[in-house]
Order: sequence, then structure tokens, then C-alpha cells
Amino acid sequence: MTTADGSRQAPGGTATLAGRRVARIGFGAMQLVHRPRPAAGPDTAMVVLRDAVAKGVNHLDTAQFYGAGACNALIRDALHPFPDDLVLASKVGARDDGAGLVPAQRPEELRAEVEANLVGLGVEQLAVVNLRRLDAPPGLSADGDQVVDLDSQLAELTALRDEGKIGAIGLSNVSPGQLRQALPAGIACVQNAYSVLDRSSEPLLDLCREHGIAWVPFFPLGSAFPGVPKVTEHLAVVKAAASLGVTPAQVGLAWQLAHYAQTLLIPGTSDPAHLDDNIAAGSVRLPSGTVAALDHLAGSLD
Repeated sequence: MTTADGSRQAPGGTATLAGRRVARIGFGAMQLVHRPRPAAGPDTAMVVLRDAVAKGVNHLDTAQFYGAGACNALIRDALHPFPDDLVLASKVGARDDGAGLVPAQRPEELRAEVEANLVGLGVEQLAVVNLRRLDAPPGLSADGDQVVDLDSQLAELTALRDEGKIGAIGLSNVSPGQLRQALPAGIACVQNAYSVLDRSSEPLLDLCREHGIAWVPFFPLGSAFPGVPKVTEHLAVVKAAASLGVTPAQVGLAWQLAHYAQTLLIPGTSDPAHLDDNIAAGSVRLPSGTVAALDHLAGSLD
């Protein structure tokens, strides 16, 4: 969407990521190639990507291991040459060995994944690289030689930053203690599971608030993983949505935006209509009473 002077309007307003202003509603690209049902074809995927950028999204979250490079290839084909204000954030800590995802936690593997992202996207620098730790669920777990100390990983990412191959370092799936350990390296953002129904990462979010670090929650509406409640199915969320004339998903996303000014959302989709719904969540303003009621839902499965 554009403003009266022709500039693009930032969905959800703006916040800071790696020293750059980005729309608070970004785009997570994983669903373009990974879905419970077949992913979108390349033509539809490229339409979604171009539409997102045209409507003000300027923070894309991707990884070379999404679809064994297919996701990055889609982004490159759809958007290259990239707009000057587009912030490309990628993730390392796993790789696709041809049969599926496997851990890739060793420093030399982190470097190899950064290099693969650069080639896959056709860029000289990644604005942000998020280190996905595999110490705890969900997803892959590290064992054997994949159990690597955080300081060794940060040293490699810092070297890559000094070389100009990455602009900033982020963390994913970490504990408050790990974030404290990493702070001297300079951390731009943290990605952890977090929703109105799962606030187990609240102490980590408080630490991000203390240091002004961007918060990029994954599973903001729950997930298909066993034991992870779905925000859109909770009765209180459904009722709030009906009272406001919006969708339950928009209520869940709007609650995230209201909870911390440096929250950046990266909802993903391969459906152009769903993209519009996600972007529209940035315009939803929850009444204070609704926010207060939602704040007390954590752990409820009613």
C-alpha cells in the first residue's frame, strides 16, 4: 500500500532491526516451500512475494535450508534486484542433506550455510543471520559433535560480520541465559516460540525489552506441533474477533504488536488473500480491555 506521496506504507508501523527501520509486519518465506498441503507453485509464490513488497513489507525471513535452496531461489527470482530498503534475514544451524534437515551447528557449517545463502539469494551481504540453537524443542535436536558451545558459534558469526558477509547477528530458540551470554557479541533480534497462549518465553522477552532487542516470535498463532495450542481456536480469541469484526488470527497478531513496540511479525503464507489478511492485522487496534483479557489466557485451553 502507498501513501499520498507515493511512498510505501509500513504495515503495522515500523520498528528497528539491525539499525534499519522495517515494517512491523514482515514475511516468513518458509511456507512458500513447506506446508502441510502441497506448497504453492513458483508462479503463485512469486506473486505473493512481489505483492508483499508492493504493500510495504520490507523484512523477509528465509533460510537456505528451506526447500533445499528452493525458497531463496524464489525470493531471488521474484525480487532481484532487491529494493534498497529490503532487509533479508536468514537462519543457520541446520542444512538439507538431500533427504531432509539435519543439524549443522559447528562453526564451519555455520559459515558454509552463510555462504550458501549469499549464493542462493545472489547478494554480497545478509542483513541479519539468526543462529538457530538446537538445545530444546521444537524440531531438530543436537547430539554428538553437533553439541557446540555458543561462544564458538558467536565467534564465527562475528568473524563473518567483520568480513561484511552479514550485517547483524540474531538468535533463535534460546534461553535467557544464552541471550545474556551472547550480549557482548551484539544481538539484533531474538526468535522464540511465543503467543498469547504460550508465554513461556516471557523472561526472554523481558530481557529483550531491557536491551532494546527486536523480538521476532515464531508460532505466534500456535502450530501443528503436538501440545502447542492454536490461538485461533481459543474461545476468548474467537469472541474478541467477532466483536471487532476481524479474524481470530488478526486478533492474535495484533496482541503481539501491542505487547512490545519492538515486536516484528513474520507470518507466512502462499495464498495472496491470506497475505492481505496478515497485513491488515497491522491496522487492528485492540481495546485496552481486550488486551487485558488476552493477557490472562496463557496456559488456558478453554
